[in-house]
Formats: sequence, structure tokens, C-alpha cells
Amino acid sequence: MPRVGVVLLNLGGPERIQDVGPFLYNLFADPEIIRLPSPSLQKPLAWLISTLRSGKSQAAYRSIGGGSPLRRITEQQARELQSLLRQRGINATSYVAMRYWHPFTESAVADLKADGMDQVVVLPLYPHFSISTSGSSFRELQRLRRGDPSFEKLPIRCIRSWFDHPGYVRAMAELIAAEIYNSDVPEEAHVFFSAHGVPKSYVEEAGDPYQDEIENCTCLIMDKLTELVGHANPHTLAYQSRVGPVEWLQPYTEEALEALGQAKTRDLVVVPISFVSEHIETLEEIDIEYRDLAAKAGVVNFRRVRALGTYRPFIEGLADLVSTSLDGPEVSLDVAAELPSKVKLYPQEKWEWGWSNSSEVWNGRLAMIGFFAFLLELISGKGPLHALGLF
Repeated sequence: MPRVGVVLLNLGGPERIQDVGPFLYNLFADPEIIRLPSPSLQKPLAWLISTLRSGKSQAAYRSIGGGSPLRRITEQQARELQSLLRQRGINATSYVAMRYWHPFTESAVADLKADGMDQVVVLPLYPHFSISTSGSSFRELQRLRRGDPSFEKLPIRCIRSWFDHPGYVRAMAELIAAEIYNSDVPEEAHVFFSAHGVPKSYVEEAGDPYQDEIENCTCLIMDKLTELVGHANPHTLAYQSRVGPVEWLQPYTEEALEALGQAKTRDLVVVPISFVSEHIETLEEIDIEYRDLAAKAGVVNFRRVRALGTYRPFIEGLADLVSTSLDGPEVSLDVAAELPSKVKLYPQEKWEWGWSNSSEVWNGRLAMIGFFAFLLELISGKGPLHALGLF
């Protein structure tokens, strides 16, 4: 029986307070997170931003116990998936490959080579494809493959996105339904989808399919939810976690919550649609920041749907994805890692940094001047970055 390595791709997160700075550095050193006109600027700017943001981020992680539970939950998902695949007759071993913290993708590759896998299935734990999440993770795997002859020989099949998979859609609808049934008036409970945002330019200029996949996914989940509960609930989709002054996908979660409060929404069922595990964006941003904001805006009951985690129907859906990938047409790593034709990593034709999508275009020289201005602010302890809350 062929030995199948199932590689689960995820973001990663700092497990201890002292990990926060290095984690942020790894995150912002990725050119698909901050797009600069020159690779020589990437690491200095990543160091600067991670230094500026560490204090605020450390406070957020302290509020949820001192670190991210993402690794622990992802490894639990990997074990559950491996067990179920073996029950189905697939000789599978699962591996966790984090993009920005341990266990890094290099570690997963080394392990599957040492274990003598015959083939590999790559499954991102991002249901919706974005160039900054699944895309970045696929290309990191591609980079490692090109530099490793033994790894390059291993057959690899990839699952690019799965936002419309029936197992995922049903699992989400079931967890939402459970919270709706707990509402004072289930028929009136407002379902609030909060997805992680991306800069608007990613969609409009780089051709990122993320927004389309999120919107289509929301419709599919609402259709299944209506089928389960027997009535159509009102719903809203908004985007959270924006960073910096550039325009991101809208509506923003905080603004949408305020509008619902002003509209006298009583029961709110909040759904972290783009997250399959609990982590800082669910436990701190939604459960603490947005809950408080909603209460101040007038929302009476704020119920948050738990992340999928190891919910059995969800794990069964992941197992179905792996089985279908093995039996169906091959999607190669090169195809999965392919960027939209509009995307150009280096050299960038422009770097947008302003208050709207029509912000001025900075060339490399101006970007370097901007970097030194950031450095001066770091030394002086005051300036516009302080005003933006980046310290």
C-alpha cells in the first residue's frame, strides 16, 4: 500500500510571549504580506514593523493566556485526520507545515522524506485561496522542492481551495445553527460573518480570488443553514484585522457592528468564516475587542460560533478532500503555487502606501527615504506611526 504524506499548511503563531517579535518579523518579511519595490527593503522593514508592533501584540497574546493555541489545535486536527484516513484504508501520515513559526515547512519536508513517503497530498487549512495565505505557503513549498533533488522526485498533489466543499459548508452551518437555537428569537438572530481582510489592491489589481470565494462561501453556508433551521436569518459579511493606512476589503467588521447596534439588533451570531482554528483573531479580536464594541453599540446578545477545530464532520470533510485528490485529476504544486498574471513579486512596479486605493506610487528611492523616516521615529519615540497605533 503506498505511503501517503498529508501536509497541512497553516499560518503558525507565537506560543510564548518571547516568540511574538520573531513571529512578526517572519510574517512581515514575506513579500506577499507587504509588497515593496525592492527585496533589499523587505527585511529592514520587517524588523522595524515587528519592533514597533511587538508591545501591542504581546499584550493581546497575554489576554488569551500568553500564546497562540494554533499549533496545538492544528496538530490535533492532523492526528484526527490521519486516524480517519487510515480507517478508510489509506496509509496516511499527516504533517504540519507552518508558514511563519514552528514547525516550519522545512521541518515537515524533512520528516516526510525521513519517513519514506511515496506520494504527498498538500492540504491548506485556509478554505479560501489568497495570494497571501495559501499562495505564499504553496510557493514556500515550491521553493524548497526546487532546491532538493530527493524531494523534487516525490509525486505531489495539491488542493488549492475548498470553500465550496459540502463537508465544510455543512459543518459550518451546523455550528451556526447551534448558536441560533440558543438565541432568544431564533428567527431574528443576525448571522454576522467576519472574515480576515486583505488589502483591496490585492483583489482589484493583483487578481486575488479571495473576496469572490468568501462571498460565494457565505451564500452556500446561508443556504445550508436555512435548510437546517427551517427559516432564513438576516446576515452580514464584513472583514477584520486590517493593518496600516491602506484601504482593505470593506465593510470593516468594527463599522458593521456599530451599524447593527444602531439598527437595534438584539441577537448577534458571529461567525469566524475564514478561520478553522481558534487563535488570536478569534480569541482576542472577536471575543474581546469586537464583543466590547458590539455591547457599546447596543447589541444585547453576542454569541460567537466556535472555530471548527476537530469537529468530527469537519475532519470527515478534510478526509474526503484528501481521498478525492488521490483518486481524481492531479493538481501539481506548480499549478497550485501559480500567481495571477498581474502579480509581480520583484521588482515591484509600485508600492501603494496611503489612505485610499488611489494612493500615490512610490519608487524605490522614496521607499528608502520612507524607511529611514520610520527608523527616525523609532529612535525619537514619536511620530505618525505612534498615532496609527503601530507601537
